Amino acid sequence: MIQFNRFILDNGLRVLVHEDDTSPMAVINVMYNVGARNENEAHTGFAHLFEHLMFGGSSNIPDFDEPLQRVGGENNAYTTNDLTNYYEQLPAANLETALWLESDRMLSLDFSQKSLDVQRKVVCEEFKEHYINKPYGDLWKIIREQAYTTHPYKWMTIGKELSHIENATLDEVKSFFYEHYRPNNAILVIAGNVNTAEIKVLAEKWFGDIPAGKDQPQEIPQEPKQTTAKRITITKDVPVDVLVKSWHMGARLDPDYYTTDLISDILGGGASSRLHQRLVKEAKLFSSIDCFHTGSIDAGLLSIEGKLVKGVSIEDAESAVDKEVQQIMTEKVAEKELEKVKNKTESMMAFEDLTLMSRATNLAFYELLGNVNLINTELEFYQKVTPDDILRVASALFQTSNSNTVHYLSSQK
Repeated sequence: MIQFNRFILDNGLRVLVHEDDTSPMAVINVMYNVGARNENEAHTGFAHLFEHLMFGGSSNIPDFDEPLQRVGGENNAYTTNDLTNYYEQLPAANLETALWLESDRMLSLDFSQKSLDVQRKVVCEEFKEHYINKPYGDLWKIIREQAYTTHPYKWMTIGKELSHIENATLDEVKSFFYEHYRPNNAILVIAGNVNTAEIKVLAEKWFGDIPAGKDQPQEIPQEPKQTTAKRITITKDVPVDVLVKSWHMGARLDPDYYTTDLISDILGGGASSRLHQRLVKEAKLFSSIDCFHTGSIDAGLLSIEGKLVKGVSIEDAESAVDKEVQQIMTEKVAEKELEKVKNKTESMMAFEDLTLMSRATNLAFYELLGNVNLINTELEFYQKVTPDDILRVASALFQTSNSNTVHYLSSQK
């Protein structure tokens, strides 16, 4: 059971405190409710650009890292389609340094042309390195654009086009910041050897006077139901052929999310899964194959992705995958097999709870979802899933009309 206390400042900043006196350390986690899905289609990649800009210093502190390192701290951040997360770990005795730094960049980020130009160059090089010049780098760009017609999930976190970042103006960047990086759109989690009463004083001291942003919930255009199967074939200069099949699934808070998650484990969650055992070890059609899902807040994708063994035709490989999908749609999974993936899920969740950083991140994420208590109750939803649930959800999920298939072929014959 993860214990926590929760309070909200007058400016809307939600604060959660997890006390753990078994460690001399403290973790600060600031999660903003902004990701690629909050971008305008003509100006994508801004959330990821801000992940970099937020380390570029403020009008008061030119170097974010240096003061933190001087007190034994370390920090990092990441951006997804749904959120942006910043975090620090440092000795609890020096906690106030991290609060000072986080509050300062929330209040007065440095919007200089020089800072924008520097970080723009970094992001553009990252785009080229990982998504243009890297083998298979554009695979998920293709998958997203194929599967989504309306929802902002149709572009990657780094952006739809490189030109959107190359041409971003300082005014556009400022506007995006003041719309999304406000205390009423953020969650602050403090975990470790701390005291809630003291944290209330510090949170008010460092964040209480930061003005709230406009409270205008953004309407995210939702994806209509897919009614026709989609297929695409791409030929690239890559080592081997890749097959990807994707299906639209429910949102993160959909009651069937937990069943879908277990389906992905049954099919492709590791070396003991069906796809690995049958198509890698036995049939030797794939060198590797996985089944996973995006886990996104809005309706996401469940995907099967595999690299073929050289000499195997993509048609034969797809036929074998279709056979496995058909089986889970029509034959009830054995209680023993279901119990195995439930146990695996329980172990993973317990392992996550071992680290202070994971506990802080999970508290922030569940608060972002709107139900922080899920951190202690979510396992119950997995445990309630039955073989009948697996059959029911799989038979609806894997409909041909809901499928998106990519043949990513090698030109190196």
